[in-house]
Amino acid sequence: MELVDCVVIAVIALIVGGAIAYIIKAKKSGKKCIGCPDSGSCSKGCSGCDGACNCGRDE
Repeated sequence: MELVDCVVIAVIALIVGGAIAYIIKAKKSGKKCIGCPDSGSCSKGCSGCDGACNCGRDE
């Protein structure tokens, strides 16, 4: 295995590890729909965002 291969594998591992850490942190903070800006503070008391990420927004 060459050095370039090792660097590519390390970069991919860092990206995947960062994504997993972000998901775990978001779930522990109470977000139901990760990536939705309203998921942590839904005023409607819904169980999660709908497919359009409209949880908590005026409709």
